[in-house]
Amino acid sequence: MDKLKQGIEQMQNHNYEEAAKLFTEAIDEEPKNPVGYINFGNLLTHMNDYERAERFFTRALEIDEEAGTAYYGLGNVYYEQEKYTKAQEQFLLAIKKGLDEADVHFMLGMTFIHQEYVKLALPYLLRASELSPKDVDIQFQYGLCLAQNGQIEQAEQVMNHVLQLEEQHSDAHYNLGVVALHKENAKKALDHFTKALEVNPEHMLAAHAKGQVEQALNE
Repeated sequence: MDKLKQGIEQMQNHNYEEAAKLFTEAIDEEPKNPVGYINFGNLLTHMNDYERAERFFTRALEIDEEAGTAYYGLGNVYYEQEKYTKAQEQFLLAIKKGLDEADVHFMLGMTFIHQEYVKLALPYLLRASELSPKDVDIQFQYGLCLAQNGQIEQAEQVMNHVLQLEEQHSDAHYNLGVVALHKENAKKALDHFTKALEVNPEHMLAAHAKGQVEQALNE
């Protein structure tokens, strides 16, 4: 197995020092291969060393300006530092260079969410959800974005899908409770808020909503 693959394995097993050593050796052996720099950049991002990570991704792009994963890596560096506009530019470049994967569409969607451009986020979260139908986080954020765009029926379908993937998803239950209230079904809403609190007793929004629904039903 080559050093890059070994390095990725070590990284996945949280052996960061060993991963760094292998990536360094891979770069020394093939200094004109952008993949070594990209992997090292990913490792540094993971370790919150954003300044050095940025340098490694930039170096990869100097070698190959078509390397979509390097733009994606740079996007993550900026995203983690809450520089959402800069992150957005890099994720768009990654897609333009042919990176059509769930993660890049998801991250691009999330940059818009953080800037409160929920309409602009929707097509990217939709694409991510199509590419990764079993990813709970992606499906949940897509459902939430649908709700924020007023597409309540579709949001309900997606939140139910989230519960099929993860039965104990308190936020999905909470949001389905909100949808039920929107449809004036207080009993169903109460069921969802109760379930949200069974899963996560600290869920303040669900606790507040449950209290209000109970009060309304008792009046």
